[in-house]
Amino acid sequence: MLLKSFIQKAVCSLVGIFAINAVVFAAESAPDFTLKSSTGENIRLAEQRGQVVMLNFWASWCGPCRQEMPLLDGISKKYGKMGFVLLGINVDQDNSDAQKVLQKIKVSYPILFDPESKLSSLYKVDAMPSSVFIDKKGNVRFIDRGYSPGDEEKYVKQIQELIRE
Repeated sequence: MLLKSFIQKAVCSLVGIFAINAVVFAAESAPDFTLKSSTGENIRLAEQRGQVVMLNFWASWCGPCRQEMPLLDGISKKYGKMGFVLLGINVDQDNSDAQKVLQKIKVSYPILFDPESKLSSLYKVDAMPSSVFIDKKGNVRFIDRGYSPGDEEKYVKQIQELIRE
């Protein structure tokens, strides 16, 4: 079990370092979900309909995840008034690991917990970090796996494109 966990973390870290290009989807309906947030409230995807949504899957042990979080916070603040919502989805089995990261890296966007990786499985997340972009109609439009410095520019282009639709 410990070896499996180590191998998963090593593979995800490497994927984060060597970012994989974005995948573009034909409009595929985003699976609905409800998860508890770091503030204790339940957040449901269906309640975000009419806005562009970015689901950012991350883990406390993922260096590239921690690196992109402040940049994502800036994007969230800039585009939040234009119909954009960013939801951070933490996949740690123990929420306290995520809470420790959040004490060091302050973000204003909601952080949701997926400790059993049910949502991660539903969205076929196989790399950390992974970002899923959902249009105003609730369809998955882009998926980005991994993170390299500069990827935030690609995120902004995708967000702008979806906001304009």
